[in-house]
Amino acid sequence: MKQLTYIIIALLLPWFAESHAQQKEVRSHFPDKKWAVVKNPEELGLSKTKLLEAKKHADRSNTSAVMIIVNGKVAYQWGEVDRKYNSHSIRKSIISAMYGKYISEGIVDKNATMGDLGIDDNEGLSDTEKKATVLDLLKARSGVYHPALYESESMKKTKPARFSVRPGTHWYYNNWDFNVLGTIFEQKTGKRFFNALQEDIARPIGMEDYEPADGSYVSGKESKHRAYPIRITARDLGRFGLLMLNKGNWNGRQVIDSAWVYESTRYHSDATLSGTSGYGYMWWVARNFNKYPHFNGVELPESAYSARGAGGHYLVIIPDYDMVIVHRVDTDIPGNRVAAKDFNTLLQMILDSRIEQKND
Repeated sequence: MKQLTYIIIALLLPWFAESHAQQKEVRSHFPDKKWAVVKNPEELGLSKTKLLEAKKHADRSNTSAVMIIVNGKVAYQWGEVDRKYNSHSIRKSIISAMYGKYISEGIVDKNATMGDLGIDDNEGLSDTEKKATVLDLLKARSGVYHPALYESESMKKTKPARFSVRPGTHWYYNNWDFNVLGTIFEQKTGKRFFNALQEDIARPIGMEDYEPADGSYVSGKESKHRAYPIRITARDLGRFGLLMLNKGNWNGRQVIDSAWVYESTRYHSDATLSGTSGYGYMWWVARNFNKYPHFNGVELPESAYSARGAGGHYLVIIPDYDMVIVHRVDTDIPGNRVAAKDFNTLLQMILDSRIEQKND
């Protein structure tokens, strides 16, 4: 009888452990149709006085909207959080999250090469370039330095010479990789990217504003592979950040595979070429042993990661603090931007508002 009891316990232990782990993944609160906004940020462990100082700093720049989310509630916010701004390169982190489902289901093979997938471009890919895999693209390590759409002038100037490296051997923030991932996504899933975003993420987590018409494609003569910018509100980006913070779980529903969230947001490459610490699968990740911190002059736990868009768009996720920070800029106005140093100062001021920070 005693032996039978031991056998039953042994069989049940993994179930109890898994159940407990799943419970720990779910945070204390998820927004319903609207975000819960606390009356006083001190309810969530932030100093209102210090946050007011942070807001004053932001008001001296071109910041358009900020949301600070702690424990799934809005601790503090200001600006037009309900206005749809261009997300710029934040699109890349969004498509990275979406890839998880289709890779886990075997619809996309992350080890498939460009040759396997029939991927080519206007100037033609070499046999070596065609050996780059989907995984290489996710890591920005394809080694394919073909002209790409939606590149900034600085990206064009710093791009390595064509055919200078082999696939998988060198990290470079390469729009060709990111745009081709959009092509492959639509090719393999049979879905338009913006419709899939609504189906796979926006609707399950109750985004208030997003609709497929908020996405657009950028075409041009440089490349066959289109860019796919998205207009999205701060409050919807906040929901996406909260989903990632909870390892893809939304109030008990696993929207993104937790293993994919971990894999895509951990350190895979040294990103000091871009003046920051590390890079995952189209996410910027914090790694303190590198030459540059995640945000220059700002100390963050190594669990932190972020999505970033040109002009000062940021989605910062800090699991150790159960915190998501959204920063938006009206980059539809020509030349309107927030410099990285100004955002870094704002971020540090927000972190300094944490009342319990000395006890971490």
